[in-house]
Amino acid sequence: MPEAEQAGPRPAESNDRAPAPGPARKPSARVLALANQKGGVGKTTTAVNLAASLAASERATLLVDLDPQGNASSAFSIHDPEVHVYDALVGECVMKDAVHTTELPYLQVVPSGPDLVGAEIELVSSDARERRLERALADLRESYEFVLIDCPPSLGLLTLNALTAADAVLIPLQCEYYALEGLARLTDTIARVRAVLNPELELEGIVLTLLDRRNNLARQVEREVRDHFGTRVYDSTIPRNVRLSEAPSHGKPVLLYDIRSRGATAYLKLAEELLRRHAAAEDTSEARGDAGLAGGSDGAS
Repeated sequence: MPEAEQAGPRPAESNDRAPAPGPARKPSARVLALANQKGGVGKTTTAVNLAASLAASERATLLVDLDPQGNASSAFSIHDPEVHVYDALVGECVMKDAVHTTELPYLQVVPSGPDLVGAEIELVSSDARERRLERALADLRESYEFVLIDCPPSLGLLTLNALTAADAVLIPLQCEYYALEGLARLTDTIARVRAVLNPELELEGIVLTLLDRRNNLARQVEREVRDHFGTRVYDSTIPRNVRLSEAPSHGKPVLLYDIRSRGATAYLKLAEELLRRHAAAEDTSEARGDAGLAGGSDGAS
């Protein structure tokens, strides 16, 4: 995976010239936790295929499998790894030692493993137990543009670690009645984490998954979610698709299994929309910064 070249400080050539700029700061990765405590909503499918789609756009991407079921790992044919995310969480290795390459040059994976099942119990008495993942990822953030964390389908300690480490939460939501109840609990948890552990945590957005608009209930749920959350709901939606279901059994994301499928097309569009939103947010942030600088200079003059 190509990394940005480290720029070194350049001394001024003579005393009458302004000093050269110092080392350029590498951009830090946008860390997204994909979370929903309800199982079967397409969370892991979204983590795997969104990561693959970002990588296909030549965005350096790391996928962290924090789900003890390990489905995101097996989706890339990673089985029984010797070193995995658990080892980094408990301090037995640094996170970069658990990174695995994939068929996609811009995508790497930190796999789950069987020991992760007991991690929540083992970490209960540990110091700063909710910040283990945040600390483990610290040295890797400058090597990627995006880090996606596939959370377990619960609101336990592992998910709490993901929310503490993340910049934002992306919620895959199946269009069914019970999903709305789960969404309320999840947004409440996000608010609590923001208040106590991670004040910068944002809601990246909601992605509607397993959508079949022939179903009246699905259309009703979509309408209610869009009415309530507005632009936080992505325009891109993920349909029910056989190829999406088949791809994991072949150890591939759907892009590598059948790029012409509706599922592959949907995730490419989702990645495109995420990148577009991310770029727009950065432009807005820079504009505000420039306005603040201009206001400061006006006040100083």
